[in-house]
Amino acid sequence: MVSFICVSIFLNAQNDSLLQNENILNRRFKLVLLGKASIYSASLIGLNNLWYKDYSHSSFHFFDDSNEWLQMDKLGHFYSTYYVSKFCGDAFKWAGKDNKKSVLIGAGMGFFYVSSIEIFDGFSTGWGASVSDLSANAFGSILYVGQEFLFDEQKVILKFSYHSSLFPKYRPDILGSSFSEKLVKDYNGQTYWLSANIKSITKIDIVPKWLNIAFGYGADGLIGGNINPNEINNVQLPYFKRVRQYYLSFDVDFKRIKTRNKTLRLLFNIVNYVKVPFPAIGLYDKKIHFNALYF
Repeated sequence: MVSFICVSIFLNAQNDSLLQNENILNRRFKLVLLGKASIYSASLIGLNNLWYKDYSHSSFHFFDDSNEWLQMDKLGHFYSTYYVSKFCGDAFKWAGKDNKKSVLIGAGMGFFYVSSIEIFDGFSTGWGASVSDLSANAFGSILYVGQEFLFDEQKVILKFSYHSSLFPKYRPDILGSSFSEKLVKDYNGQTYWLSANIKSITKIDIVPKWLNIAFGYGADGLIGGNINPNEINNVQLPYFKRVRQYYLSFDVDFKRIKTRNKTLRLLFNIVNYVKVPFPAIGLYDKKIHFNALYF
């Protein structure tokens, strides 16, 4: 996913006034195809090394994990497929292809790319290919293609935020030991956001073009998939209550900030995948909480 984001940043940072002749568009199209093939191969190899290589393997099988991790892993699939679909669609548009076809091909490629992960899961003893994961992937593509067809823009985008939690130290093999592993594996520190552009939806002129309202979902107290274990390797673990968390906050859509500065445009593309820290109202553990600055 990081590789796709990096190339997306590169494509979006290019000079839009570049002469759109046939030779340039043909070179762009070849670059897109070569880039996608290379990134697809490299990212799956990287994912295998980061997540799967240390686990035992079995014959391909399916597994129902729809109730695990309070569905945080499903939101990860949703988020990833949305952005891979968007990146692929934008790349084909950049290469001069028809907008409608670019969007459809991008959505299909996004679904195919993220769903390839199910092959790894299907051959892993501890997991299996998941129908609910595939469903989350489909919704990610649908969110992208649906908005393109209905509005010709993304009024609602997905954002991600992460903060360190205390839980990986209890199960570093499951929740990660290094920062990069925790970023992917520790669902307690992750929050996924639906970030909606206020002006685009309400048409209120006084609202800044870049201001979004964001609805977040996270979880806390997770050290196991369906349930938390009481002990591991004969070591007693503390009790942690598994809690769903809901948030309301503001956000910034940096891509709606107009600038001719290439450096700023590049920076805006980098940060726009991540939720901007803002005060947030949280609802969890049957209480309302105010967070002065939530990330």
